[in-house]
Amino acid sequence: RRGLRHSQRSLIAIILCAVISGAQGPTAIGEWVKRLPPTMLRRLRCRRTADGRYEPPSEPTIRRLLQTLDIAALEENLGDWLHTRGAEDEPVALDGKTLRGSQDGDGGRARQLVAALGHTSGMVLNQVEIASKASEQQAVKPLLDPLPLAGRVVTADALHTQRETAQYLVEEKGAHYLFTVKDNQPTLKADIEGLHLEAFPP
Repeated sequence: RRGLRHSQRSLIAIILCAVISGAQGPTAIGEWVKRLPPTMLRRLRCRRTADGRYEPPSEPTIRRLLQTLDIAALEENLGDWLHTRGAEDEPVALDGKTLRGSQDGDGGRARQLVAALGHTSGMVLNQVEIASKASEQQAVKPLLDPLPLAGRVVTADALHTQRETAQYLVEEKGAHYLFTVKDNQPTLKADIEGLHLEAFPP
């Protein structure tokens, strides 16, 4: 008998656990799940055969799901769940990263992401792909729009020390910000030094 043998929920749970454990790609995920003991296969809701065994999905099954999965919807649902796991007032950091191993075989550019993550929990609350490092500034709004930031502090490196970003955080999101100022903004740096502050004002 042919047909659907594994639920989508079970397959997604397996893929997420495998990736967190370091698996990269359908082959590695398939090998990871085959090594699991029966107790873990049961917890991941794997299919149960007629003789009572829990059967892991095959690599082709995992590959087919990955080819049809709506990644944007999955990330949105994961982000909504992660929001319930962290403190509501936890500071949020902006950080851009290059995905290791994402460069194509012809020597092309590796994929770039900018993420919002909790300072204490380390959880990635949202992330978006960017065309280049230079466009990381333009990614701030689509990255932070879905996040509840009212009353929270958002930190970022000097790349994001821009008036538009500060206005967006304060006026649209009701958040606070803490940005880095370097020598590439000499006027702003001189203005701050001229305040002679021994500590941040309240």
